[in-house]
Amino acid sequence: MKIYGRYAVSEFLGDRVVYRGLNPADKRLPSLEALRRQTHLPAGFFPRKSDNEYARVVAHILRQARQLEAPQAALKKLIFIGDTRVLDANAFDNICQAGGWPGAAFIGSETADPPGVKLEKTPGGETVYLSNRWSSLNEATCELSDIPSFPEFCAARDFLPDESTVLLVDLDKTAIGARGRNAGVIDQARVQAIEQTVSSLLATSFDPVAFRFVYDHLNQPEYHPFTADNQDYLAYICLILGSSLFQFNELLAAIHSGQMRDFHQFIGLVESRKSELPSTLRDIHEEIYANVIRGDPTPFKPFRYNEYRATIGRMGHMADDTPLSKLLAEEILITQEVRMLALSWQAQGTLVFGLSDKPDEASLPTAELAVQGYLPLHRKETHAVGV
Repeated sequence: MKIYGRYAVSEFLGDRVVYRGLNPADKRLPSLEALRRQTHLPAGFFPRKSDNEYARVVAHILRQARQLEAPQAALKKLIFIGDTRVLDANAFDNICQAGGWPGAAFIGSETADPPGVKLEKTPGGETVYLSNRWSSLNEATCELSDIPSFPEFCAARDFLPDESTVLLVDLDKTAIGARGRNAGVIDQARVQAIEQTVSSLLATSFDPVAFRFVYDHLNQPEYHPFTADNQDYLAYICLILGSSLFQFNELLAAIHSGQMRDFHQFIGLVESRKSELPSTLRDIHEEIYANVIRGDPTPFKPFRYNEYRATIGRMGHMADDTPLSKLLAEEILITQEVRMLALSWQAQGTLVFGLSDKPDEASLPTAELAVQGYLPLHRKETHAVGV
């Protein structure tokens, strides 16, 4: 593995990116609100990546993105590059079904095990290529001896790069911060942002040891039914527990007994006792509660604004002669194997489009920061590293 220079993912994506809000960075493409009627999306409903409604919106955006650059072409197949076996494979399957496209997906997550690939079928019948090496994305770097690289796998199924193909690339822990290689730096930025936000709101009553204990304990799959695997919800829970309105052990007992079923029940209970909160916490609670009630999946805005600054602060900030091990541990890097595949397929006419489940507030600068020169994450240069 080595460093290949500094780039931004906009090198191969341009502004063909949607973050969690499903509003393309390329303003020539329709916003989520503009697509609600076409996609039969209820007012006020914000679909998440695993939802069929999300897939319908993305399929519409992809078709219109293709028309912008190749008006005579029609999309006929979809290739997906991601990093999570369940969420990304399901999203890929849903988008294939919504668009009426056959496809293939690459799901990468680097491990210390010998190089290997597993092939699985989605419920819709599409094929997923699961690899523990990102190098499997390229023929020249593939470490597998008895299994074809992903491009060879696609070619054998007549999924070739051309104007009728869309290459849909997940951003977080795929195009940047490759899972199993560099993803920990993305997580570090998020935890730093949560701690910074909770600390500033609790002021002198903030206990960093207790905060980290609560966060690490609840940030586990066992508690996903309660937290909905939503970092905004988890940050808010840490804030409320830090205020001593509830005791952590009592909350755990209520979760395990089934008395505390989910986050909505929790925040509803806080709402009934908000008079017991200090005025500063009451204000932020009311803001978050209102966002939750209206269906906003990213209700804790101050946390996400801090996450943006913590994330972009870890991109491209280290010197070019920094040792590779230090870069991997401390800077969010572009995955060279993803970059090379995207550039190669784009040169052959393929539409390359980026998909991110990171909230817009954590991915795009505020107007104030934009004036200061801050960039969207997809336009920020950082080092590219790979095989």
